[in-house]
Amino acid sequence: MKCQKCGANNANTHVKTIINGEFREYDLCSECAHKMGYTNVFADMENDFSGLLGSFFTNVLPARTQATRCEFCGSTYSEIAKTGQVGCAHCYELFADQLYPSIRRIHGNTTHCGKNSGKQEAPEQKPAEMTKEQKISELKKQLDKAVSEQNFERAAELRDEIKETEASK
Repeated sequence: MKCQKCGANNANTHVKTIINGEFREYDLCSECAHKMGYTNVFADMENDFSGLLGSFFTNVLPARTQATRCEFCGSTYSEIAKTGQVGCAHCYELFADQLYPSIRRIHGNTTHCGKNSGKQEAPEQKPAEMTKEQKISELKKQLDKAVSEQNFERAAELRDEIKETEASK
């Protein structure tokens, strides 16, 4: 595909814009893209980023002759420390003694908890005496939280409790 601006060079940059609600797409060559102000914002950071990750793995590296290689991907701990990229899932087991201190330092933990780890939070302690409005307000907050966490069973219970509280007294 040829550049839509100069028509001479092959297009290697795809640009999408929305200006005043008008959507446009352009296929440009690198020269025209640069002239129009579209540059690769990640080009300068590419080498710096791998160096940054590699700097977290500051343990003493084994000598080349003693380097253990992963039998699945061929990675050594030295390569992982340089690039900051673990070769495969088996590397975590093979290099556990070297990796876990760094992983703990970076993430604060060595077990994956995830966004929704399945752990239930303890219910909030509420004062013994709440006004009806305060209780309804608190229940609505819990309802919003349950909906945002997609815990629809709990949301239905809270909805019913809100209706019951509003109807009482």
